[in-house]
Amino acid sequence: MTTQILPGGTYPLADDLTLTRVGYGSMQLAGPRVFGPPADHDAAVAVLREAVALGVTHIDTADFYGPHITNQIIREALHPYPEDLHIVTKVGAVRDAEGGWPFAREPDQLRRQVEQNLEHLGLDRLDVVNLRVGGLEAPEPGSLARPFTALAELQQEGLIRHLGVSTVTAEQVAEAQWIAPVVCVQNFYNIANRQDDELVDSLAAQGIAYVPYFPLGGFSPLQSAKMTAVATRIGSTPAAVAQAWLLQHSPNILLIPGTSSVAHLRENVAAASLTLPDDEITMLNSIGA
Repeated sequence: MTTQILPGGTYPLADDLTLTRVGYGSMQLAGPRVFGPPADHDAAVAVLREAVALGVTHIDTADFYGPHITNQIIREALHPYPEDLHIVTKVGAVRDAEGGWPFAREPDQLRRQVEQNLEHLGLDRLDVVNLRVGGLEAPEPGSLARPFTALAELQQEGLIRHLGVSTVTAEQVAEAQWIAPVVCVQNFYNIANRQDDELVDSLAAQGIAYVPYFPLGGFSPLQSAKMTAVATRIGSTPAAVAQAWLLQHSPNILLIPGTSSVAHLRENVAAASLTLPDDEITMLNSIGA
C-alpha cells in the first residue's frame, strides 16, 4: 500500500484553496511533443492515481495538451475527484494540425477553451485558470487586459473560481491585478535562470504563489556540472537538488514536476523532503549569478 505523505508542506493559494507545494504536471501524459495519445495509456492512468495516493493535491494541466488527451486521462483516472484535489489549467493557446501552439486569446476563443476544460475534466467549475500570455519560455510585451477581462467575466459567471497568469512580465502581473485578483504566476525559472527573482519576492510579500516550470531547462554545461557536483556530494540527484533549491528559495514557490513514470513520480515527491545545507545553497546560488 502506498504511504501518503505531505510533499513539501502546503500553501494557501486562496482562502478556500490550499495546495501541496509539490504538485504534478500532466504535460508528459500526452504523446511525443505533447501531441496525440500516450504510448502506454494504462501507465498514464497509474501515474495520476499514484500522485493522489502519495498525497498530491495539485494537478496542473491544459486542454491543449494532446489536445484534449491529458484532460480526458485525468478524468478517467481520478473522477469523481477527491474533495481536496484541485486541478489548475491554462488557456490562451490551441494546437494546430502540425502540433504547433498558436495563440487563441480572443474572448470567444477563451470561453470555448474554458468550456472544453470543463467538459473533458468533468467539472462544473474550474479551480484555477491561468492565462498564458507569452511563448513557451519567455514573456512577450503587450497588454493582457482584453483576454484577462474575458476570463474575469467567466469567473463572475461561476465557471472559474480563481485566476492566474503564465509566462508574463511583472508589469503584466500588475495589469492583471487591476482587473481581478491573481492567485498564482507560472513562469520559466530555476537555479540557472533567475530573471524573476524580484517578482518571486514581490509575490511572496503579497501572498501570491509562484509556480516555476522547466526546473532543469536552460542550463549551460558548466552550470549543469556544478549542480551535479552538489548532488554527488549530498548523495542525491540533479533533479532532486533543483527542486529542493526551489522549495527552499521562497515559501510561495509551488512545483509541478511532470513524468509518465510511477518510479520517477515517487522520486519527484521524495525530493520535497531533501534539505540542502547552507554551504551547498551558496554554491547553487552562484550558478545563476
